Amino acid sequence: MNTDQFFRKIRTYYDISAAAELAWTNLLQEKTYKKGDNFVSEGQHPRKVGFVVKGLFSQNYIADSGEVVIKYFFPEERMAGSMGAMLSGKPSVFYIAAIEDTTVLEYDFFEFRKLFASHPDIAQFYIHYNDRHWIVEKEPLEIILRAETAAKRYDDFLRKYPNLEKRLKKHHIASYLGVTPTQLSRIFFANK
Repeated sequence: MNTDQFFRKIRTYYDISAAAELAWTNLLQEKTYKKGDNFVSEGQHPRKVGFVVKGLFSQNYIADSGEVVIKYFFPEERMAGSMGAMLSGKPSVFYIAAIEDTTVLEYDFFEFRKLFASHPDIAQFYIHYNDRHWIVEKEPLEIILRAETAAKRYDDFLRKYPNLEKRLKKHHIASYLGVTPTQLSRIFFANK
């Protein structure tokens, strides 16, 4: 199991010590999910976080209409997990599925949090990670997804996930944007 890519990414948030790296490495397991497999299932009490080494996950929920809505994509070097469910102790309201065969380094979230006491630098990583992804990135995204036009949301998708468009089917992008595949085609051709 090669953890170089993982810890390079971790250190973009906070420069953890060699001792912290070793402690965290002891929690890591490499696992591969086939296309269509769930990393987290709806209704599950999840325990794991996965760092995507290669492949692609999407976070999805089933709307009242029965259609699948994609909330988020996890390409390489992103962390996937049902954080809200784990922190609240409630079942996950969405599922995370492999869009491609996906290899992850995964770890038990609750065992990871125990490392905070003996490795404050891991706690600092966690704070910096959450600040960036749950506040700095998420708040503007929520506004965009509610207030912007579909064309603007498409432009924001391309900016947030460069190079991902080629790896997705049209219905994945349409689901993420909250439009039909036909509407997405119109937006696509209007942008060309």
